[in-house]
Amino acid sequence: MNVQNTQTAVTTPSPLVDFWNDVLAPKFMAYRHILVGGLSRHSAEIMPALDVRRGDRVLDVGCGFGDTAVELALRVGPDGDVLGVDCCRAFIDYAYQMAGLSELPHLRFACDDFERSTYDSSFDFVFARFGTMFFANPVTGLRAMRAAMVPGGRMAHIVWRQRADNPWLIAARDVVQTILPKPGEDALTCGPGPFSMADEATTRAQMEAAGFTEIAFQRVDAKVMVGRTIEEAVAFQLAIGPAGETFREAGALGEERRADVEAALAEMFETVETNDQGLWMDSSSWLITARNAAGN
Repeated sequence: MNVQNTQTAVTTPSPLVDFWNDVLAPKFMAYRHILVGGLSRHSAEIMPALDVRRGDRVLDVGCGFGDTAVELALRVGPDGDVLGVDCCRAFIDYAYQMAGLSELPHLRFACDDFERSTYDSSFDFVFARFGTMFFANPVTGLRAMRAAMVPGGRMAHIVWRQRADNPWLIAARDVVQTILPKPGEDALTCGPGPFSMADEATTRAQMEAAGFTEIAFQRVDAKVMVGRTIEEAVAFQLAIGPAGETFREAGALGEERRADVEAALAEMFETVETNDQGLWMDSSSWLITARNAAGN
């Protein structure tokens, strides 16, 4: 597959894309060993069961560091094609390095705001791991995924379940917000947020509005590492996720209270499961599968 022939360039970047590239991408790159190790536990749980076939043309939306795209390329084999798309240039640059090391000529990447672009309706399978939750307009983004699929094509995406089922993200936020104020309505964000598709009924309605059929939800639970040490776990939470957003939006007050925040988080992490690899907390996601039953 020639990437240049499957993609329509975007001339006006979304403010959300700028935020990801300018603010979040450097933090994600710094902690990619935690993110990939944690997120991959959810995709590894379901990857063998995905309806991906030899020779398929596959689109990986929000491919991040490229690890799922590599797995998909191995699944489809040399007669297939895999295109990984992400809006973060740093992620795509890293993904290209992975592809080179993997020696998979049928794997390509593109830096693109998927929600604002148009792709050929040529993909047999469309996949996303923890990317669809950040679509500025979920139905628009989901509709773009369906539009990229052949009639009868299959899709699967993984999203976080409810906050209560994901203490690895929420427990630190709750601790930080005992010291710092909650972000205001005008806070800079990464989009709707990691729990925007947690509710099954709401997400099912969004997918139906986007034109998908045969929609099914499967719960996936996994322990994820939140840091190799307590110090790293604290730093990770203050950089990324709801706790990081609270700390960032507090600005000068956050820096003024940093010692108190770090001490409170360290106390919390003293109580979590620990082994020789690091600190582990519960997480839970939905695997959502569907089909493009009609033409585009």
